[in-house]
Order: sequence, then C-alpha cells, then structure tokens
Amino acid sequence: MSLASRKFKATAPKAIDDGVITEKALKDFECRVGSQLRIRNIFNEIASKDAIRKFADGIGDGNPLWREAAYASQSEYGSIVAPPSWLNSVFPTWVLQGLPGVHAIHISTGWEFYRPVYLGDTITPQCFFTGFEIKSNTLAGRSVIERQEARYFNQAGELVAMAQPVGFRSERTSIRQNRKYMDLELPHPWTEEELLEIEDQVLGEEIRGANPRYWEDVELGEALTPVVKGPLGMTDALAFCIGAAPVQIKAHGLALKEYRKHPAWCFRDPVTCALEPVYGVHYNKAAANACGLPYPYDAAVQRNCWQIHLLTNWMGDQGWLQRCYAEYRKFVYFSDVVWLTGRVVKKYIDEKGESCVDIETRAENQRGEDVMPGRATVLLPSRQTGYCPLERRLR
Repeated sequence: MSLASRKFKATAPKAIDDGVITEKALKDFECRVGSQLRIRNIFNEIASKDAIRKFADGIGDGNPLWREAAYASQSEYGSIVAPPSWLNSVFPTWVLQGLPGVHAIHISTGWEFYRPVYLGDTITPQCFFTGFEIKSNTLAGRSVIERQEARYFNQAGELVAMAQPVGFRSERTSIRQNRKYMDLELPHPWTEEELLEIEDQVLGEEIRGANPRYWEDVELGEALTPVVKGPLGMTDALAFCIGAAPVQIKAHGLALKEYRKHPAWCFRDPVTCALEPVYGVHYNKAAANACGLPYPYDAAVQRNCWQIHLLTNWMGDQGWLQRCYAEYRKFVYFSDVVWLTGRVVKKYIDEKGESCVDIETRAENQRGEDVMPGRATVLLPSRQTGYCPLERRLR
C-alpha cells in the first residue's frame, strides 16, 4: 500500500515555538556581544543585471539607471548600477541569533553609503553583535533591544556601505495575551473610487533621472514628490522575496532538512499542514495570528527600501545618498496603503566642501499613522562650484 493511500491518525499541528527570555538565555546572549556573527542567508553576492532588475521589481522601483543598459551607459556611472537598497538583498543587515524561539522584530536601521555597486561587483557582508538592553513593558513583558552592525565590501576589499540595525526581541505569549493589534478592521474596507484614486497616485511618481537636481535650486521646506505603495498584497510580498530573499526560502526536502536542524525556524500551518518558515508572518495569516497579529505585514527592510526609493527618485542620477535612517513603527498590513513623503529641513556645505541637503521622511498609512519616520542626507551637484558628488566615489 502506498503512503498516499494510508490513513493517518490526526495529530495537533506544531505551533510557532514560544521562547522564554530566561536568565540563562540572557547570560548566553551576553557572551556573544562583540562577536562576528555567522551569516546564513546571503542571497545576491554578484550584482548581475538580473539580480539588480529583480530586486528593483520587488520594491516597485522603475528607475532606468538600475535596469536599462543604453540609458545607464550615458550616465556618470557608464553602466547599470544597483540602487543603494540592493545591499539588503545581499544580506538584510542583521542575523537572527540567540534567544531561541523568542520573537524578533526589526525596529530601525541607519545606513552610510560610501561607494556605488557596479554591474558585476561581488559583495561580501560581515555582521557584528554590538550590544543589547533589557526592557519590560505591559505589551511584550520582558524584552530585549538588540544592536548589530553590518558591513559590505566589494571584490577590491573596499567598504561599500555600513548599516546599524536595531531589533526588538519579545516573548510571543505576552504579545498574544495583550491582543493590542487584534481590533483593527482588516482587510481595510476600501471603496472602488478610493482605490482608483490611489492607483492614479501610484502612477504619479516622478523619477528625476538624468535631469540634474542642483543644490542651488533646492529650497528649505521643499516637498519631495510622493511615492505611494499599496494596497499591499501577497504578490508584493512574494516579489520582494524573489528579489531580496530576506530569509533562505527553500522547498520540499531541502527545507525539511533545515527545519529538522533548526525547529524554531518553522511552524506547521494549521490549514495546509505544511511546514512554513516563521518569516511567513509576512505573507501567511496563520503565522501572523500565532504571533498575536491580525494579518500578514511587510518586512522592515522592505519598508526601508521604499524610503530609499523615494530619495533616489528625488535626487536624480547625479545625486548621492550619503546616509539615511528609518524607524519601523506600527505594522503595514496586507490591504494597507503607505504614502512616502519627504521635506527639506536643511541645506549646507560641509567641512569637506560637499553640497548637502538634509531631509525628513514620513510613511503615512490610511489611518494617519507615520509608520516609518526617518531622515536622510543627500549630496547634490552644484552649478556655482562645479561640485559633483560622484567624482569622489566613482572608480
């Protein structure tokens, strides 16, 4: 008799593990501080044309500098380059480590960008555990704020960029019992008229591109043309996974081997009975519910990529994103819409003679919540001085 024809006794599906933050777990965690962490989920090591295009597709960024060889050959770069956010697809800035079974949420990222990623570059990441703090609150009970640092090097050993992510580690049982997020009306009850208006706003995005934005032309208080994302859906989540693979997503026996080695990485879906990665909270309702959340939600690095999309659209091909910072507040659930906006708050010449513009960014959902306050410094070309930010960064 084949396995397919056998009758099996039903057993309770394996739920997402509920890790506990014990004193022993914290002592083990403390011993890790200062160490270089092993990176398991390196995805795009080589900046191939396909890898760059699929990533840009996965965040909805249509800038021709990332994808059109004829266009990019006329730019200062001379070829296709990767958007700054592409480094998230090499390695999403932090390693899930220590505190087994304890839920992890990415809460902020700060970036510094030093060199472009050219077509054909090979990028090698490193990650270090820099410290943590113990917290306690009514929502998550005992929790931990975890800090790491990621560094990205090209094949010449040059530091391309550095990221400083912060994570929030909490016990899932406390979150479920609190039920803070379970009262939202999801999916959001959009009308057809509202959806058509949102779609027009999505298509109203402006890519500055080859038209230089000069430092002299920027005014304090100037608003950036919005970038609109949503309503967020399953395909958006899958497209990001295809382009960025924020976790190792494998199928069938390859996945099972990983889950047998690391049971805390997976759970059994109560509907399909399939083993799914805990990362499934970003596209699987059962996974999200098991963590005390009503609906699947976006990945933090995905949202950070939207912020960078807004900034690179505005600055044009001759601008340089020097640094940016984003905090991930609230969740962006399936059916939510996010309006990414920015405002110029300062312009100045720094001590190196570079023409700088400081920008505050927002990411507001349909409930009026800023789900990602942030800031950035952009370097722009100058007519008066002839300054070009790319001259100091191109090979």
